[in-house]
Amino acid sequence: MWEKLLYFDRRIIFVLIGLVVIIPFLTGWMVPHGQITPSTQNLYNEIESLEPGTPVMLVFDYGPSGMPELHPMATALTHHILSRDLRLLGVAIVVTGPSMCQDVVAPLAEELHKVEGVDWVNLGWKPGGVVPITQMGENIKRTYPSDFQGRPTNELEVMAGIRDYQDIGLIIDLASGNAPGAWIAYAHDPYKVKLATGVTGVMAIDYYVYLQTGQLCGLLNGLRGAAEYEQLIGKKGFGFLGMSSQSVAHLVIIFFVIIGNIGYFTVRRSRQRSE
Repeated sequence: MWEKLLYFDRRIIFVLIGLVVIIPFLTGWMVPHGQITPSTQNLYNEIESLEPGTPVMLVFDYGPSGMPELHPMATALTHHILSRDLRLLGVAIVVTGPSMCQDVVAPLAEELHKVEGVDWVNLGWKPGGVVPITQMGENIKRTYPSDFQGRPTNELEVMAGIRDYQDIGLIIDLASGNAPGAWIAYAHDPYKVKLATGVTGVMAIDYYVYLQTGQLCGLLNGLRGAAEYEQLIGKKGFGFLGMSSQSVAHLVIIFFVIIGNIGYFTVRRSRQRSE
């Protein structure tokens, strides 16, 4: 039996992995997750502490390649921000960011009966990398004289009373690259604005040190961070489904690794005895 297992057709394993990944999305089956990490809880608490009407800058520094991990957290954050009657300012320093913002915020705003230009705005993208980050520290409306739709920002109700970072309650940078480092260096450090970030799982380890120094007040770690935030706001979605698929797939892989090792050592011992 063990010798047969050693020559088990790997295509069957591929099919099983494919099934356990797909089934949660088709059935809505969700696996319970563990405790909320402190960095996720801290970001949730920061948003909860803001008074209604406070501007929150949500930065979309990612493109289609980062959507599987960052879109779920952007959706959860947007829902939390708008449901608490905070003003949402969508910004991007990467060219694909404005379309990501529109894709996430517009349908949620409609669902929550929020009006573009009154409750939220997509300010769009400005070239120059760190240049617009620095310029917004002096004057946000001058940096973005018009929004993504071409409307003058000084005429939008959502921008009333906003001049620079001192008028922003919180900045959250969602990034698939090294953009959080730029926001730390050119927004938080010189202007002392509260800053949090959400990044892909492979990048998260690089930013935990900034939590320890106080330069970040919160951090969402990849798909897990998205699932945790969905749990906090009581609206489970793609993040929770994705983590369910990932968790079950990992368990299946671990099972086959264990069975494979047992089979290998059992067969080797049997052959040694025969010799």
